[in-house]
Amino acid sequence: MCQFTKKLALGRAGREYRYRPRTVRRAREKFEICAVLGFDALAGRETKEQKMAFKKFTVSSENLMPDPRYKSKLVAKFINVIMYQGKKFAARRVVYDAMDIISKTIKDAAPLAVFEKAVDNVKPLIEVRSKRVGGANYQVPMQVSGKRQLSLAMRWLREAARAGKGQATGKLLATELMAAFKGEGAAMSTRENIHRMAEANKAFAHFAW
Repeated sequence: MCQFTKKLALGRAGREYRYRPRTVRRAREKFEICAVLGFDALAGRETKEQKMAFKKFTVSSENLMPDPRYKSKLVAKFINVIMYQGKKFAARRVVYDAMDIISKTIKDAAPLAVFEKAVDNVKPLIEVRSKRVGGANYQVPMQVSGKRQLSLAMRWLREAARAGKGQATGKLLATELMAAFKGEGAAMSTRENIHRMAEANKAFAHFAW
């Protein structure tokens, strides 16, 4: 066992873990990556590229590309939210079909503007989270960050569209987006229920800090 692997495999008392094969395996894998990248694993002087070698890349705001039709990162993110089992072309077709239906139904507004307005309307300003204080669980109202607002809004729109039956997914999604554009629909009802629950539990707001 190399020095780097042995260092990570040792416990607080300096004895090796008997039943930690996963820890030893991960340490060995990291040591091999260090050797490939060409730096000392024990020195702790990794560059930015070397640190990223140990991370799992995900689609974030930095590497998210705009969609091909509307050149919008918001639409591209919504396509990723709609995507199921990695079928991105199918998700893109569903979103674009919904946009086409919106453009035929609403004449006085662009489909992209309708979509952006619908997402903004569904964004929650506050939510409740369970917090344990003194042996009891309380539903504590908390403010929602901008990224989580967008995530929740898109998630609620997706779930509202999937809850519909008897029509194509693009048609159901277009119906939900147009309803949210007018301040109506199942996604807006979810938002109102969250706000109503937060208002009912405002007495526990001081537990948020």
